Amino acid sequence: MRKLIKLHNHDRSIVTDDWRYVEEDANAPAIIVSLPQWQMERDTLLASGKKLGVKLIPADKVEAIASDATKLSLIALEFGGIGEGRGYSQAHILRRRCNFIGELRAVGKIQRDQLFYMARCGFDAFELPEAADLNVALTAFDDYSVAYQPGIDKAGLELRRRAG
Repeated sequence: MRKLIKLHNHDRSIVTDDWRYVEEDANAPAIIVSLPQWQMERDTLLASGKKLGVKLIPADKVEAIASDATKLSLIALEFGGIGEGRGYSQAHILRRRCNFIGELRAVGKIQRDQLFYMARCGFDAFELPEAADLNVALTAFDDYSVAYQPGIDKAGLELRRRAG
């Protein structure tokens, strides 16, 4: 069973993943499909009664699922490596413009150093590579106590504190 990190308000924990990628188990009650599969089988998937998630790769346009955001329980955004930052923008668009309130999951080549910033962009679940030590990764959310830029996480801003 796959393990991942989930954020719940200010709580964070390592949990067993209830979701399955459709390639792993198409009969699971909660499945994650690719954007092309969603686009081809949307109506059939919606009629299946399953909890549905869509995985976007960096080149995918968020707008392709924007109108379906309320029908999805999970959106996974893939990161190809440390230099790949489009997932941060995708997350921001999903949370701010599309008002996506479901689970927003970071997947792929994710490193501990990225987790704090991902949470600020709206991610609330993190599927790290198999070799990652999730207990060590949990400490990433305590690296900084204040932020200078506004984020989806609504953390207090240091500039506002200084101005106030």
